[in-house]
Amino acid sequence: MMPATQLRVAVVQFAPKLGQVQANIAKARELCKGLKPRSLDLLCFPEMIFSGYVYPDTATITPYLEHPHTGPTSTFCAELARRLECFVAAGYPEKLEPHEQGPPLGGDSPSRHQPRIGANSAVMYGPTGERVGAYRKTNLFKLDLPWAVPGTGFTTTTLPHPLGPTTLAICNDLNVQGPAVWESLEEGPYELARHCMRSGTRLLILLNAWLHPDEDGEESESDTSSADSHMTPGKKEDMDEMEPSWEVMKYWATRLHPLWATVESAANKVNKEPGEHKAPDELLVVICNRFGDEGGERFAGSSVLMSLHRGSGRPRILHMMGQREEGVGVWTAKIGAQ
Repeated sequence: MMPATQLRVAVVQFAPKLGQVQANIAKARELCKGLKPRSLDLLCFPEMIFSGYVYPDTATITPYLEHPHTGPTSTFCAELARRLECFVAAGYPEKLEPHEQGPPLGGDSPSRHQPRIGANSAVMYGPTGERVGAYRKTNLFKLDLPWAVPGTGFTTTTLPHPLGPTTLAICNDLNVQGPAVWESLEEGPYELARHCMRSGTRLLILLNAWLHPDEDGEESESDTSSADSHMTPGKKEDMDEMEPSWEVMKYWATRLHPLWATVESAANKVNKEPGEHKAPDELLVVICNRFGDEGGERFAGSSVLMSLHRGSGRPRILHMMGQREEGVGVWTAKIGAQ
């Protein structure tokens, strides 16, 4: 067993310009120019960060769909991973092969009568510039539905120390997957949290384009009272946009409730299945979100690093960024032994 050690994480938060891929990559490169080789273990970019997110249909996003190995996101991440000698993860709109594409959804909206030829995807590159992981968003948000085919489920990859068993997910994956509906804080359902428990995940990475709570975003009416009572000292949403959105962070923590629920509550939630890994006592969660306004939508920023300790009854925020804070958050956290 390896001893507990430090995990060095960076999240890049900015407001991309819709459809301006090369300009957004140049912005990211500028923000990251001060990072030194071997100073990080992991660097994260948000969901569809270089293309932008709000595309109403297949026709409008088609020019920005990328090849999963040679597209601009993959090329940039491989280059940056090599330079910094660390792992780099980013979200992008993937161009699917013809046999992977989906038929139109159908319905009243014209946007639903076009074929679905892409996926809302994420890629990860390793310290030598090799592609080490990829994922397609499983729980599509309403803005993904006209053009994207859902992924086939969550996966966990064991990466070298100090990362260990790592699950990569995207934004709305945190929410309830239809046709299931939210029952209660105790019952959930909590699909992503359950996967992390079953797979022995030690590091959960969420790449987000999460909307501000004032918008009709990737958020539900679930009860956040438990997280609220433990994470905020009687504080309501701060109007200062350089402060984080406490409402959004509370919601994210609530959707991972089984990972920090009290011992009594957790005992009722976990039924270990054959072949299941032992869930670590502590899990680190990196949530990398964007901000800015796009297509009439406003994004929430508030990227955060959380520590969730099984049975503790409270999530713990280690580091965070403001709602409209541009830059690179460079954070260190203790990660437990494997």
